[in-house]
Amino acid sequence: MSSHRTPLSILDLAPIVSGGTAADALRNTIDLARRAEEFGYHRYWLAEHHFTPGVASSAPAVLIALVAAATSRIRVGSGAVQLGHQTAAAVVEQFGTIDALYPGRIDLGLGRSGQRRAEALKELKEGEPRPEEARPEDARPARETHGLLIPPPFSFAHLLTSPRFALYASLLQQPGAESPDFADQVDDILALVAGTYLSSEGLDAHAVPGEGADVEVWVLGSSGGQSAQVAAERGLPFAANYHVSPSSVLEAVDAYRAAFKPSASLAAPYVVVSADAVVAPDDATARELASPYGLWVRSIRAGEGAIPFPSPREAAAHSWSEEERRLVADRVDTQFVGAPETVVERLRVLRDATGADELLVTTIAHDHADRVRSYELLAEAWDRAEAGRAA
Repeated sequence: MSSHRTPLSILDLAPIVSGGTAADALRNTIDLARRAEEFGYHRYWLAEHHFTPGVASSAPAVLIALVAAATSRIRVGSGAVQLGHQTAAAVVEQFGTIDALYPGRIDLGLGRSGQRRAEALKELKEGEPRPEEARPEDARPARETHGLLIPPPFSFAHLLTSPRFALYASLLQQPGAESPDFADQVDDILALVAGTYLSSEGLDAHAVPGEGADVEVWVLGSSGGQSAQVAAERGLPFAANYHVSPSSVLEAVDAYRAAFKPSASLAAPYVVVSADAVVAPDDATARELASPYGLWVRSIRAGEGAIPFPSPREAAAHSWSEEERRLVADRVDTQFVGAPETVVERLRVLRDATGADELLVTTIAHDHADRVRSYELLAEAWDRAEAGRAA
């Protein structure tokens, strides 16, 4: 048997639940991070989301600093910084500041969400089609690959014409600002950290703090497009989002591995794959805790932004239409819910189907104690399963 144990890590959105506040959510994040370190999780990543009533992780660098201060060993990082509305220098200075105080523990995960938003708005104005958006005639049926459910692709095209979509994009940037190319920004970040930055005119610039920081730079992506290519060509580790875009996870990891070029920091491809999971002592209890998930996803995909995470009772009171069920089906069907052994088995299928070197688990429950317990039960069961695998 293999002696390699696959690490488990956590992606936290600092969820705000119904009846709760952003302050409650942030305190819960600090508590969960401390407990995650006790449970043996490898990393604790914070997402970046804006203008959503149900998510408090809008300033990941600030929250990462707070989590790093409250813990002592676990790696802490971003999953991911949205580069479309930040400069490379600002990102390096933020994470360089955190690394100066907590050296060797900080991950800088980069995502092109902001660029994709800007590209979408530009293409809408110019009347151009978006080739990566799924069209009904292109939809693939659901399939299983090595036991892993790969649902049909989901299209966000219906959100792109929303005035609210345009408002949020404008609020995240200075007036008239344009998002640089993602690859160019990643190159600038790497150069600023390495201390090798030169402008097109040959002028140098040095980020202090930031230059020489011992941060681990990652790229996160949902497809085999630019994010996967940028990570591969620069020899960076890559995180693929099964929990957000389950239909394209295999294309994402395959594209990354196919294009990978070794770097000074990474000799071979390294892939983390995310999954949404809820664990409880038995399957029935886990299903009840997870029951609000569909309603929460519906709010996101309907263009409302993530609502405060409902309670199971609130979720049970919702009357679902067939259209709403179709809207969330891919996410609900690929959430891993159940007793510890049930979820561990499904996570092992995800790992084996994608070849993941590490798994990144995100869990939301209405009650904070249930969320903490979910991660505790999962860590214990995963350790048992991996010990058996290594024997």
